[in-house]
Amino acid sequence: MMLLYNNLLTRLQLIGLLTCGIFLYQCSSQSQNNQDRTISTDAELIAQGESLFVNHCSTCHSFQQSAIGPALGGVTQEADPAWLFHFIRNPPQMIEQGDPRAVRLYEKYQQYMPPFSALDSLEIEAILAYMHTHKAKTVQQTDSFPHLENPIAQSIEKSGLALVVEQVAQAPASAADPPMARINKLLTLPTSSGARTFIHDLRGTLYELKGENFVPYLDIKAHKTNFIDKPGLATGLGSFAFHPEFEKNGLFYTTHTEPPGTATADFAYHDSLKVTLQWVLCEWKADQPKAERFRGSSRELMRINMISGVHGVQDISFNPLAKKGDEDYGLLYMSTGDGGAALKGYFFLIQSKKHIWGTISRVDPLGNNSKNGQYGIPQSNPFAQDKDPEVLKEIWAYGFRNPHRISWDMGGDNKMLITNIGQRQIESIYLGKAGANYGWAKREGTFLLKKENIDQVYPLPQNDAGLGFTYPVAQYDHDEGNAISGGFVYRGKNIPQLQGKYIFGDIVSGRLFYVEADQLKEGQQESIHEIELMAEGQLTDWRSLCGHRRVDLRFGLGADQELYMFTKVDGKLWKVSSLNNNLISKAE
Repeated sequence: MMLLYNNLLTRLQLIGLLTCGIFLYQCSSQSQNNQDRTISTDAELIAQGESLFVNHCSTCHSFQQSAIGPALGGVTQEADPAWLFHFIRNPPQMIEQGDPRAVRLYEKYQQYMPPFSALDSLEIEAILAYMHTHKAKTVQQTDSFPHLENPIAQSIEKSGLALVVEQVAQAPASAADPPMARINKLLTLPTSSGARTFIHDLRGTLYELKGENFVPYLDIKAHKTNFIDKPGLATGLGSFAFHPEFEKNGLFYTTHTEPPGTATADFAYHDSLKVTLQWVLCEWKADQPKAERFRGSSRELMRINMISGVHGVQDISFNPLAKKGDEDYGLLYMSTGDGGAALKGYFFLIQSKKHIWGTISRVDPLGNNSKNGQYGIPQSNPFAQDKDPEVLKEIWAYGFRNPHRISWDMGGDNKMLITNIGQRQIESIYLGKAGANYGWAKREGTFLLKKENIDQVYPLPQNDAGLGFTYPVAQYDHDEGNAISGGFVYRGKNIPQLQGKYIFGDIVSGRLFYVEADQLKEGQQESIHEIELMAEGQLTDWRSLCGHRRVDLRFGLGADQELYMFTKVDGKLWKVSSLNNNLISKAE
């Protein structure tokens, strides 16, 4: 019975409430008497609902602040309990049957949760009973300081260009239901005998791509017995990076997640606050760097506690432009999100040089002058010489909510580009700059945030220029998409017309965009252009190719700087083969 119950909780975690809140919000008001007659107030049932929600859903939902879905406070007062019950039971069916509220919310948020076929009626009642104990938050709005209803009024225009893609591989399925393969990062390792291309699945496998074949190189689960890839949301085998001298020293690095309390964290907070999971940075040493499968040893460099399962360690990377003897050579960059601290109201953990959350750090993995002695802190780090002992010398830049990807422009003026996934309003692209403060959670994009309601943005104050924040060089709001997917500046040879364009997209919708990398300058926002998609000679889009509303789009850079795209929902890998510019006349 306990195994069945745990499996049920896992099912709830995977498909559960993380998106149901999106549709439960903004429903029509119903009679309070009707609510009380329908939703149980039994203390035992409420406790069961709390256990389900807190342990497996609070990662994605808050009652007072929006997270993956909107804030859920007051939802049972706003919507008919019978409607809520049936929607949780089978939302796709209600949408397909044309339920007005379900369709309206689906059209607004462009995603839905799968049916709760594993839940019985009592468990749904328990969830509703617990949700019913949370009332709506009242946010006061003053005429003198109103929030911005549409922060970026100008729409992104179509460029008249289309990327032509062809499918080149299919990742092995790591689950029976979408996402079929949580492929997350692709990079190419230059070697003396030719490039090797690697791609990983968040569920624990690092593959080498050989033609169209995914050949397992490392199964992290076989080496790290505490490895977990729940609750999703980028948890699991998060990222990987090869040392620039891998061919000689066999060293590469990974990040992964483990349960709370697995080991003592190097970066922790007061023990009165919940730890949901831990992120771990590891070094691996391959006995034979040229071998097709990893054999060797590993060691832990650092461990980080996380308030929730969201906004964890997103990316690790070495600067591919740094040459031996350069100050940046062999230094590992790591982007760490705020861990959901702002959603929980723990603003003291972020917007600070004294905490690791919401930062990009830079360390020397071969050094040993860190507090734990497992890595080095470069003396050229911007805060390395700070006299305050509480300042983290590892920090290279701070003020991020969820820095999704780091990449470098391999041509032009060699810019470092950072994409940051926003809260409820703004998706941003930043130029990387040592010591910069990018604003979260006092800023989102080029707008002011207020702690009372981080779902809304406001105009910047008049004295903003002297406050020391660094702003994005390009941004879009949620009229255009939901979460930015970081890409690359194209510097390949096969498609000259793409030269110098930073290609990126939206994770959820799969929309494709570009900005001219050479035009990106601090202090101004460059125009974003939409670029369309073609496959098999036809204009299409990622949702049509995948057959799902949530695409989970990612970008990779292959040999010779050619561009790849892939989608976690179906595990397909696509290569950009050419550019169609015949649409320009139509656009004009």
